[in-house]
Amino acid sequence: MFEALADRLESTWKKLRGQDKISETNIQDALKEVRRALLEADVNLQVVKTFIADVAAKAQGAQVVSGVRPDQQFIKIVHDELVRVMGETNVPLANADPGPTVVLMAGLQGTGKTTATAKLALHLRKENRTTLLVATDIYRPAAIDQLLTLGKQIDVPVFELGKDTDPVEIARQGIERGKELGIDTIIVDTAGRLQIDRDMMAELARIKETIKPQETLLVVDAMTGQEAANLTRTFHDEIGITGAILTKLDGDSRGGAALSVRQISGAPIKFVGVGEKVEALQPFYPDRMASRILGMGDVLTLVEKAQEEFDIADAEKMQQKMLEAKFDFTDFLKQTKLLKNMGSLGGILKMIPGMNKLSDEQMRQGEVQLKRTEAMINSMTVEERRNPELLASSPSRRRRIAKGAGYVENDVTKLVSDFQKMRTMMQQMTSGNFTGMGGLPGMPGMPGMPGPGMMPGARGQQKKKKKNKPKKGFGQL
Repeated sequence: MFEALADRLESTWKKLRGQDKISETNIQDALKEVRRALLEADVNLQVVKTFIADVAAKAQGAQVVSGVRPDQQFIKIVHDELVRVMGETNVPLANADPGPTVVLMAGLQGTGKTTATAKLALHLRKENRTTLLVATDIYRPAAIDQLLTLGKQIDVPVFELGKDTDPVEIARQGIERGKELGIDTIIVDTAGRLQIDRDMMAELARIKETIKPQETLLVVDAMTGQEAANLTRTFHDEIGITGAILTKLDGDSRGGAALSVRQISGAPIKFVGVGEKVEALQPFYPDRMASRILGMGDVLTLVEKAQEEFDIADAEKMQQKMLEAKFDFTDFLKQTKLLKNMGSLGGILKMIPGMNKLSDEQMRQGEVQLKRTEAMINSMTVEERRNPELLASSPSRRRRIAKGAGYVENDVTKLVSDFQKMRTMMQQMTSGNFTGMGGLPGMPGMPGMPGPGMMPGARGQQKKKKKNKPKKGFGQL
């Protein structure tokens, strides 16, 4: 998501880089490009008009700061305006005192509402809040079974009374059950419809009146573009919502919904779904999203993801191994598993500043190379994993591993070579003596994975430049 918008905006900055200062002339050209980029991203027209007018006013009145290029100054103005449009700050979920906190989930059918309900429960559990899910969707086939399955998967209880009980009564009894259990947060999953209708709104209104939730969250499919904002406004006018959850943000959507929902509906985006896995729900931070849109990465979210997966004691042991150059293939497999738990390789790399330039093809190649590496390591003995030097000095071992993994000896030789270089680099970094990446190919901590200059089709160019320039490693991305 946002790739097309980010690319379009990047071309706008390039046009400003050759300018000495921000002027009315060059700003107008840049604003036209920004306007076109936002419209192509399916941002609401009225939001685009207001956005462009505000950016123009701030840009033309901006004081020239010594040492700051016009394009950098303009990017800062656009960034700040994007943050303002999306809501400025994260709006956390309510936490009633005394409890329980009641959350009512609403939305059209097909938006991923039931899955979002389970994702929210898991997110709250990570915050040490106990949750109970209440299944009131008696209309959609297998809706109750789906919630029961998801609840079992994340180890969260589900309250249900089958398909023959009125949804309002199910919700009422679910709240009472949650109170009996001393639950912190009760999440009520309601029925969706293929479109907004009176019956749907009336039932939602009755449930809301009965359970009096602290939060009424509308689950909206980001793939619907600016229609998502209009849908949020309609629900807000009819029912009264406290926020939205934007799902499928990892899909082939153009980003318009994220930029339009707050401005059009007045309701903040509280969470975003970034994948199919039940763990793939993130609090929505406008400033972080603006950074992603502008290709600046999202280091804070990356750190938070890492903190969820990494154990402090293990991290300290790993640091010591790196310092002593004892990081081995077993450690590498462990790190790879943790990386996978954090999400897709492409999604993680794009949170790193500068990595947004990697194409989808390069991401795909990286995933393929990672699988190749894992296959070769899995073909090693325990002793070979612990002592990579055994492989460096034994062609017969490399041939056996290659045969077991389905590759050739040269593949294993390259893996071992890259691994040893990586280990030396890690030792230099942790000891504070790091002076450069040298000729190390691949991405950080991932032997054999191609960086932009190591992709198929780029090797010929690289060889031509070899006489005049050092090899292009990931430190030069």
